[in-house]
Amino acid sequence: MCKYIWEGSKVRLRPIMPCDWEKFHENDMDTEVSRLCDAVHKPRSPEGTRLWAERSANEQAEGDNARFAIETLAGELIGSINAHSCDPKNGTFKYGLGIFRNHWRRGYGSEAIMILLQYYFHELRYQKATAHVYAFNNGSIQLHGSLGFQHEGRLRRMVYTQGQYFDEILFGMTKEEFDCRTTES
Repeated sequence: MCKYIWEGSKVRLRPIMPCDWEKFHENDMDTEVSRLCDAVHKPRSPEGTRLWAERSANEQAEGDNARFAIETLAGELIGSINAHSCDPKNGTFKYGLGIFRNHWRRGYGSEAIMILLQYYFHELRYQKATAHVYAFNNGSIQLHGSLGFQHEGRLRRMVYTQGQYFDEILFGMTKEEFDCRTTES
């Protein structure tokens, strides 16, 4: 890890800024990416995306839930990551990741996840992270396996898209597993 908590060797996490709207709007138009990250939503106007980016830039944090833009060290916006369903009492949280298509398979997503885990485990005292991955998202399944996440379960027929139902796969990592992984690296 670099000496800056929000920065790795390839990417940094930062707040979403109003000027990010165009890249997010372009990404939202990519049906496959939308399906892999969440769902295919109704189209949003450029003005709607601009307003969303402004609201996101100005929104106050709700507990430890947070949304970050991911950018390369050269300053290019390449996606976003969020921590949600944060439960400080039990020390658990979930997260979601979205990397823009032309930046897939370059190690950006894995580094963004590790930066987020480092912060939640070592600064906020969380003890477990969970990721829910759609069964048709082979890239994310491979990514979580390569990062050392444990396959914890399968929720059958949880996602409906492209005219059929798909399972949702649960992956988890504890702070101890994270610490073992980062000390070995």
